[in-house]
Amino acid sequence: MHTDLPYFATPVPRVLAHRGLATAAPENTLLAFAKAVALGVTHIETDVHASSDGRAIVAHDPDLSRVADRSHRVSELTAHELGLIDVGQGEHMPTLLEALDAFPDTRFNIDLKSPDAVIPTIEAIEHARAADRVLLTSFSEQRRRAALRRLPGVATSASGPRFAAALLASVVRSGPLVRAALRGLHAVQIPAHAIGLDTVTPARIRAFHAAGVEVHVWTINDEPEMRRLLALGVDGIVTDRADIALEVVNSLG
Repeated sequence: MHTDLPYFATPVPRVLAHRGLATAAPENTLLAFAKAVALGVTHIETDVHASSDGRAIVAHDPDLSRVADRSHRVSELTAHELGLIDVGQGEHMPTLLEALDAFPDTRFNIDLKSPDAVIPTIEAIEHARAADRVLLTSFSEQRRRAALRRLPGVATSASGPRFAAALLASVVRSGPLVRAALRGLHAVQIPAHAIGLDTVTPARIRAFHAAGVEVHVWTINDEPEMRRLLALGVDGIVTDRADIALEVVNSLG
């Protein structure tokens, strides 16, 4: 396991607050992050797109229709214009740099949602001197690799194609193929089910651990399911309900 990286230098199992804690705050806002951190969360899971002026913007969707009832795409507006839009409770879509600066002791799990977000994300991380407390990932292997070329040595988790290869290798119970599929990675961050398979079984967890990666499962909001997965040996729970997950983890001692 890659516990030598500062990103992983906290006790397991980890609670990764999915877009912050949005039960009483708009998702992916500084308020949602603050509510998670106030509970004791050490890891925030978030997403980035790029603004029209090349800034990394904390946002899951490519447009503002769901969060602000507007038709604009994130990429059509400047960071300043995005900062003027109320997404609820007076909150706005922060830049990644704002988030990193606002929570200097918090680790950020960053999903690169678009190709044009790669360079702005790296620039924000470098400006905040936050390389030791971020993990970069993407469903796209191309985006993940592009980010790692600019920021070598940063923590990273499997893209969609890399995890699919590891999962299929686990089906045929080939340890060498699993290790090859996950080489150079530090975590797999996965749903509990994919391509018709249970991704989180004792055998698969052992295979992924043997390949040197942590296993984080998303997005788990049900307490019994959290307990089941933790009993199986997963290393992290990505959840909208960090409050519940922390209680579960604390109850396990």
